[in-house]
Amino acid sequence: MAFTFFFRDLHTIELTVKHLLPFISGRNKVKIWDAGCAMGPEPYTIAIVLAENMGRFAFRNIVFDATDIDESDTFGKIVTEGVYPEDELKRIPADIFSKYFAPAEKPGHFIIDETVRTRMQFRKHDLLSFQSIGEDYSLIVCKNVLLHFHPAQRIEVIKMFHQSLAPGGYFMSEQTQKLPEELSHLFTKVADDAQLYKKI
Repeated sequence: MAFTFFFRDLHTIELTVKHLLPFISGRNKVKIWDAGCAMGPEPYTIAIVLAENMGRFAFRNIVFDATDIDESDTFGKIVTEGVYPEDELKRIPADIFSKYFAPAEKPGHFIIDETVRTRMQFRKHDLLSFQSIGEDYSLIVCKNVLLHFHPAQRIEVIKMFHQSLAPGGYFMSEQTQKLPEELSHLFTKVADDAQLYKKI
């Protein structure tokens, strides 16, 4: 399980969205894979930042595949329903919170706006199977997961991500997880202050 929270590492997310928008402009379907999504704060944060920058009409072309090994069998329900306790939402800027969250039926909980929630689909997936869940992704995000793998496993997982990306697609990793030297021929680093790479 990857530990994360809403609007974590916002600088990297905003930088990624800035690079991604010209790449996906005009596409009828844009696929994004968040691998190791935990209970959903990260993919929902990326989705909200995209919605803010794309407008709601264009945002409807986005499809998120949020995956996790989910050994507890609890993440899928949480991610799909998009309902979170208020304590987990306190880092969200007030204007964004009021725009994208509404009180849920469960006291002390809030539900994410339907426009964003319906773009998200969850499935269980073990990255160490080295089997992709799909292809033609414009963006693959894998943060706070690769550091738990052995170097050889990391290389195989990132190779699988490379094969899953559309030509010119983007791969975003955590700041501490630099691309293995063995894979430098597969990606171009596009930002000095973030682990953001473009598929060669």
